[in-house]
Amino acid sequence: MPQSAVHAAFESPPFSVDLPGDQTAAVVFASPHSGSRYPDQFVRASRLDPLTLRRSEDAFIDQLFAAAPALGAPLLRAHFPRAYVDPNREAWELDPAMFEDALPDYVNTASLRVRVGLGTIARVVANGAEIYRGRLPFAEARSRIERFYMPYHERLAALIDATHARFGRSLLIDCHSMPSIGGPTDRDPGRRRVDFVLGDCHGSSAAPMVIDTVASALQREGFSVSRNDPYAGGYTTRHYGAPGRGRHAFQIEINRALYMDELRIEKSSGFASLAAALARLQASIISLAENLPDR
Repeated sequence: MPQSAVHAAFESPPFSVDLPGDQTAAVVFASPHSGSRYPDQFVRASRLDPLTLRRSEDAFIDQLFAAAPALGAPLLRAHFPRAYVDPNREAWELDPAMFEDALPDYVNTASLRVRVGLGTIARVVANGAEIYRGRLPFAEARSRIERFYMPYHERLAALIDATHARFGRSLLIDCHSMPSIGGPTDRDPGRRRVDFVLGDCHGSSAAPMVIDTVASALQREGFSVSRNDPYAGGYTTRHYGAPGRGRHAFQIEINRALYMDELRIEKSSGFASLAAALARLQASIISLAENLPDR
């Protein structure tokens, strides 16, 4: 795909940041997988119909967390879809079988995510279906990573650094959704899932009080909650979570059956009530951040 085609498909920036009038909370919310702007060239290169491609999205998650700025915290929202480039991976996790030319030595070709087809440039969608009709040139992967992945992480890092500089501590919430039943590329294929999964990389990315407080708040709302199973946190949580330095991060996964039709990618009648519950959760998270261990 020529670079001009990428530019034509994305006339606006690859992400946006909803900022509070004054940031009063040591918290940053990010929605890396709710993007739904698909380049025409990408859709034409895919063997899948657009609706099947969209089933890899964390659809509407950015809208479910839209209360963040009014509560004093920024919300970063990716506009590009995860099937195009996934910002919750290392920058260069690539499957060599996807490309028509040799990959540079710095590319990670052996990660578990690459082996199941879900690297930085995914080979498959969530149900395991192959995305592309043919192989890609490595230049295409490099273009996507440099133009979408890297600017997204530069902005996310800047938000976290500014938050930490202002408050002496920071808490990143990486916001995701999950299919209601585990798929073929998941650790729990065929298993019906709980309402929420909270991932702190098995205790390494945030102080214990973070997951304890968030789990309790969700359970008071009547939701079922699991910790680190089947999702313990991806690259973003691992990379930005350093609780010993006052930098805390966790990943939240929301069962899509709570708020949407998973096949049609449409909001359900449960969307409004879930959004209200999540606004209350965001307020609880912001209160919790006031007492986080710092520096």
